[in-house]
Amino acid sequence: MTVRAYAVERPGGPVQRYEYEPEPLGPLEVDIAVTHCGVCQTDVGAVDDAYGISRFPVVAGHEAVGVVEALGSAVDDTRLAVGRRVGVGATAGACFACEWCLSGRQYLCPDKDDTVLRGDRGAFATGLRASDWRYVHPLPDALASEHAAPLMCAGITVFSAITRYGVRPTDRVAVAGVGGLGHLALQFLAAWGCHVTAISSTAAKADDARRFGAHEFVVADDGLQRVSGSFDFILSTVSADLPWDAYLGALRPHGTLCVVGVPHGSLGIHPLSLLLGEKRLVGGLVGSPLETRQMLDFAARHGIRPAVETFPAARLDSALDHVRHGRARYRAVLEF
Repeated sequence: MTVRAYAVERPGGPVQRYEYEPEPLGPLEVDIAVTHCGVCQTDVGAVDDAYGISRFPVVAGHEAVGVVEALGSAVDDTRLAVGRRVGVGATAGACFACEWCLSGRQYLCPDKDDTVLRGDRGAFATGLRASDWRYVHPLPDALASEHAAPLMCAGITVFSAITRYGVRPTDRVAVAGVGGLGHLALQFLAAWGCHVTAISSTAAKADDARRFGAHEFVVADDGLQRVSGSFDFILSTVSADLPWDAYLGALRPHGTLCVVGVPHGSLGIHPLSLLLGEKRLVGGLVGSPLETRQMLDFAARHGIRPAVETFPAARLDSALDHVRHGRARYRAVLEF
């Protein structure tokens, strides 16, 4: 089976056609014929080598949806079958033997298979191989493929932060950034039952934020002082370097600031911003297989859908540029 992929040979592109022949299928592995793939800011970072760890040629892509094409000999065929519609996200396998895997925290496995860091074996391709079938997730019928794709990374990133850090329906929460991650976080938190405030650098997103579930909207430059001491939980979804002390100041005592966007600079904070209210500054990663299945079920039941713009796979250059310059409203998705 020849996989036809879209690769970049050097930082920044351009995108070129690229083909490879996969190795024989391993016992736990699953081959998926990709029909849709989200284009994430992390994919842009990979093709631009923003993190200094890319291995060229790079085939990025890690929000894949498609149909099962082949199953390894040890795959649980009561969950997966050839022809089943499935999703694979930022992680495509883990060791399932270390302390993190055995305690259900596979996202911390030192040997996990990060889909976007594989070099030339990412999901911007007609085929993707998951190294472990437990990371291949059957999709609810209620989720269209173009909507399911961004949930496989963006969706589970914000959902797992909500569940992992114990956000309650009675909490007052804020989401910093109304973008690819933020617009999903607003929907999940509103469905969770929270009182939700959107914080953005621009007033132009106020109507969208309310449409996604925000009860209140704050423009960051002039509004953070007004909401000082207001929130039990703040989820930062942006890549900008924020005024972190001001965001910590917007928390109630024992409140949590969770960072899931990747800031460009360091998190410069004054120690008293944390100490005086016994506040927490934490990070968030994508979820475990169980959390991902819970997220997909929750999204299907509550009508949570990313706002997407679709691109033919042959226009990957345009899709990457769209995301690179912050023009996506709110997730870009390739169609194969």
